[in-house]
Amino acid sequence: MNLDIRPAERADLPAIVAIYNASIPGHQATADLAPVSVADRESWFAAHEPTRHPLWVGVADERVVGWISLSTFYAREAWNPTVEVSFYVDPMKHRQGVGRSLLRHALAAAPTLGIRTILAVVSAHNEASLALLESEGFTRWGHLPGVTMCPKADATWCSLGWRCPMVLRDRPRRSPSTSPGRPSGRTQNHPWLYGKLVRESAAFKRCAARICSPAHEPS
Repeated sequence: MNLDIRPAERADLPAIVAIYNASIPGHQATADLAPVSVADRESWFAAHEPTRHPLWVGVADERVVGWISLSTFYAREAWNPTVEVSFYVDPMKHRQGVGRSLLRHALAAAPTLGIRTILAVVSAHNEASLALLESEGFTRWGHLPGVTMCPKADATWCSLGWRCPMVLRDRPRRSPSTSPGRPSGRTQNHPWLYGKLVRESAAFKRCAARICSPAHEPS
């Protein structure tokens, strides 16, 4: 399939809503229990500005066959580098690589958007999405048992996370000046605590020496 991925336009919203509504009856991909309308999604669409929380559509044969969004996860400033991913595919295009192509497109764009972490919250019953996310580098970070009331569906959800490779590469390493058994400089700034640790360390060494001495060796 020749899939073109581009930023969503307002004219795409009816197709986006139709694809989303098609996922509701299965109670696997969303916690909505009733269809939503285009009007319901107007503010959601407006919140997905291309430079921060983009919404992309996958187009094949001049028709929208899937979409993916990066949304605010928690509306507090410190959470800005973290987003939540959602993706949906036309049921007639399942298992044709649409979801994977959309997900890879979003992951590739993450560094240019200032995104450090992408989270996904997925029904434990949705094995296809879980497998797709894990195959693209997501790992399971949380287990939410019995948190929803979807009829005829598993009420347990999983949270998965993905770190931007640039973040992993730039993560500071532990300073070699701090070795096991030696209090750090932060501890040395507190004389009482530093002295207590030194005394306890010396007592431990004396105890270990007695245990390991010939007098304590088994016969």
